[in-house]
Amino acid sequence: MGKNTIIGASTVLVVAVVAAVCVVTFKEANNEKSNEELTTSVKSIKSFCQPVDYKEACEKTLQDTAGNASSTTELAKAIFKATSERIEQAVRESSVLNDLKNDPRTSGALKNCKEMLHYALDDLKTTFDELGGFEMTNFKRALDDLKTWLSSTLTYQETCLDGFQNTTTPAAAKMRKALNVSQELTENILSIVDEFGDTIANLDIDLSMFSRRLLANDGAPGWMSETKRRLLKVTPTEPDFTPDVTVAADGSGDFKTINDALAKVPLKSAETYVMYVKAGKYKEYVSVARNVTNLVMIGDGATKTIISGNKNFMMNITTKDTATMEAIGNGFFMRGIGVENTAGAENHQAVALRVQSDQSAFFECQFDGYQDTLYTHTSRQYYRDCTITGTIDFIFGNAQVVFQNCLIQVRRCMDNQQNIITAQGRKEGHSAGGTVIHNCTIEPHPEFKDHTDKLRTFLGRPWKEHSRTLYIQSEIGDFIDPEGWLPWLGDFGLNTCFYAEVDNHGPGADMSRRATWRGVKSISYQQAQQKYTVERFIQGQLWISKFGVPFIPGLLPQTEGGRIH
Repeated sequence: MGKNTIIGASTVLVVAVVAAVCVVTFKEANNEKSNEELTTSVKSIKSFCQPVDYKEACEKTLQDTAGNASSTTELAKAIFKATSERIEQAVRESSVLNDLKNDPRTSGALKNCKEMLHYALDDLKTTFDELGGFEMTNFKRALDDLKTWLSSTLTYQETCLDGFQNTTTPAAAKMRKALNVSQELTENILSIVDEFGDTIANLDIDLSMFSRRLLANDGAPGWMSETKRRLLKVTPTEPDFTPDVTVAADGSGDFKTINDALAKVPLKSAETYVMYVKAGKYKEYVSVARNVTNLVMIGDGATKTIISGNKNFMMNITTKDTATMEAIGNGFFMRGIGVENTAGAENHQAVALRVQSDQSAFFECQFDGYQDTLYTHTSRQYYRDCTITGTIDFIFGNAQVVFQNCLIQVRRCMDNQQNIITAQGRKEGHSAGGTVIHNCTIEPHPEFKDHTDKLRTFLGRPWKEHSRTLYIQSEIGDFIDPEGWLPWLGDFGLNTCFYAEVDNHGPGADMSRRATWRGVKSISYQQAQQKYTVERFIQGQLWISKFGVPFIPGLLPQTEGGRIH
């Protein structure tokens, strides 16, 4: 079989927004009489900004930048241009700030700001270039891509500010001020798109065909066995992953280090480029850069091919910069490789892997650490048959991420700490981000099994106001605290988060004593099936198969019980 050609989804942002604001046309007509004294331009701006969360920022920005524009197309272009300019201004701010320049953590935070904001700008500026044609049949997929893209843009801006956590330096204050309006404008665009999505959902159009293109008439691929058809479990054909380059620490390959091999990878490739990493421990810090797309890394097994580092927060660096490995370029796939951060519980934040690669997948991998092991930063991610270990917030970030058939092991935290598995980072309610843990096993790590009665363990806590995490059809061990969910600080996020448990099993799945915050939701199997699956939440049926990774598009039948492999 020949190499897989992976074609990136084209962005149709402006068209979608222009279509979205057509919704506002109805409001404009209804308000016409009361706004007779206003000019056409002002009325158009008010109508355009009607569905957004930050109306004042929207109206003021457009009045200052849109001139006499009155059409929705012109206003859409104006708000994107204004948002880009605000982010560019923040980039300049991060470049010239010299406050506490001798403080490593502040310097690192400013460096991160420049990096994160450039990612946001890249996405904004490619919109018009990648627009292309538009058909009604692409509506649903375009909307999903769009919400992912905008959510990532928001997260990049928030990550910039995260670097200044627990600090009141002048640099921190200036960056917060510089990003205030751009964050509000980005959230406004997302609000418009969200309203558009709700409107499309209410139209008399069957959109199911656009998200089931892999499925046959009975809802499952025609080549499935009867058992697998019943479980809606997709096992794709194995792709051809013949190595383009081989890394071997013993010198038997093309390169001895992963970084040396990465330096030779073609940039912005539309085809897969396969790197085979032989068994061995690679003590290096690996970054798959933004312009390294569709890279495949294959190892000899998660406990044989290991990438190892020990950077940590106690070195006076930001959490993001502690990562042993980061996957940034889109379309990344990794199989049979372990990534670890060996800093230990006493050194606090210490990331093993950080991922912002859109439509990335990890199969039969292992991620070991303590606090903040796996940073699922942004975009759409899928983890299958992986092992993740840690103590505090060890699965965190604001990606749209689904874990399936994974083993999640809780390690022993320090005596004055509590274990928390997830700390999801959705800052605002329109964001697409969220963590779905489906058909996984939650258990104590061997080093923790004899201490579970002394140290409490929770399913998650709200890192950001609209934190969203769901445990679905998973085996939950009896060491999980009966309350299930832990506050972050006081009542922060307790009313705005979205935490749910659906059809789980095991002694720790008893919800009779769970926390009763407003944000702890009770949703049905049917509601989870409609929204929080591989198919619906990350549109995985459109891209996971190309990696040869099995996946379950929907939920397992309620009557099956037990963990399905």
